[in-house]
Amino acid sequence: MALGKGLSSLIPQQKTSTQKAKKTTPQEGRLWNIPLSEITPNPDQPRKNFAHAEIENLVASIKKHGVMQPLTVSELPDGSYQIIAGERRFRASQIAGLPTVPAIVRSATPQEKLELGLIENIQRQQLNPIEEAFAYKRLTNEFGLTQKEVAKQVGKKRPTIANMMRLLELPEEVQKGLIEEKISAGKARALLTLKSEAEQIAMYQSMIGEKMSVRDVERSVAKKRPVSRKGSVRKDPNLRAQEELIEDRLGTKVQITKKGEKGKIVIEYYSLEELKRLLQELT
Repeated sequence: MALGKGLSSLIPQQKTSTQKAKKTTPQEGRLWNIPLSEITPNPDQPRKNFAHAEIENLVASIKKHGVMQPLTVSELPDGSYQIIAGERRFRASQIAGLPTVPAIVRSATPQEKLELGLIENIQRQQLNPIEEAFAYKRLTNEFGLTQKEVAKQVGKKRPTIANMMRLLELPEEVQKGLIEEKISAGKARALLTLKSEAEQIAMYQSMIGEKMSVRDVERSVAKKRPVSRKGSVRKDPNLRAQEELIEDRLGTKVQITKKGEKGKIVIEYYSLEELKRLLQELT
């Protein structure tokens, strides 16, 4: 996170004393050295999994060079501080035995804390797909943001937010596979077109250890779907392009069929929550 000031202008402002920072009334946006004992993690921070190897590498770096990038924290009513961004640096600093860490104090609502933590982790690509999807869901459920508003806040396209949130509809076993990087988000999304959890789990288990591309998975999933007794007919490429355009806008599966000048558009949804979202998009 850019500090917006040169190092020379920051050094005179640092407080190296281990006295409580609250006694000096920290000014918002200013860099402070705060005792680790006065800082606590945010229990609602999006990232839940911290790789041991990552932490160990950071510990070695901190022991040699110190904490190069400050934490961002907010002051709590009791005078202690809660992490907004930088929990990995906080954990590594504890292991390294540092008495204090550089931190920028800023005020933030619970929603802003979640958004800032989410944005930092997304920019550093440190969230697994389920952590990211759950954070988006919290922003929509707990804070009432629409998917469009979430997309604007985190700098992503709305269909991306919708597609990530759909991953939470997968069976727990498949979600665990995503967290453990046994399957990619693209392959997992292909499983959502199967109608039952049993089919999704069976297909997922058959994929483990196989070198399958997303297209391979989509073809395997397509074979599991019911086939018309009249046989399959190759879809008009222009019609398929129109389906993909609407799918990109709505973030869900769309099917267009036509007879002459008439036809119908079928929009799929996978939960009541998604139905409400689609209704909002269409009204």
